[in-house]
Amino acid sequence: MSETTMISTSTEKYWNALKEVMDPEFPISVVDMGLIYEIFKSDRDLEVRMTYTSTGCACMQWIESDIKERLLKEEEIDNVDIQVVWDPPWTTKNLSEEGKKILKNWGVSS
Repeated sequence: MSETTMISTSTEKYWNALKEVMDPEFPISVVDMGLIYEIFKSDRDLEVRMTYTSTGCACMQWIESDIKERLLKEEEIDNVDIQVVWDPPWTTKNLSEEGKKILKNWGVSS
């Protein structure tokens, strides 16, 4: 995980769930891509702080929809609020080691 990622034991389950949500352009999860910065849980609600690789990402709505859909499969979750943040900005340093390997296999340098 990158230095911008915040994982607590109370949200680890949701981080793992988001490893199933793939970036539409590459076969890499939003977690390994480094798009998820923080997850907060309060009662039956989750707040996800995330970013994108650029402000012009054409897939924002699909990614956010996929994130909500996946997290709402958890029976203890009733609501998912996504907060898109641009600070700190995404860089290749956000990629997990697994993410770097995946992109390298696809011919994309990180």
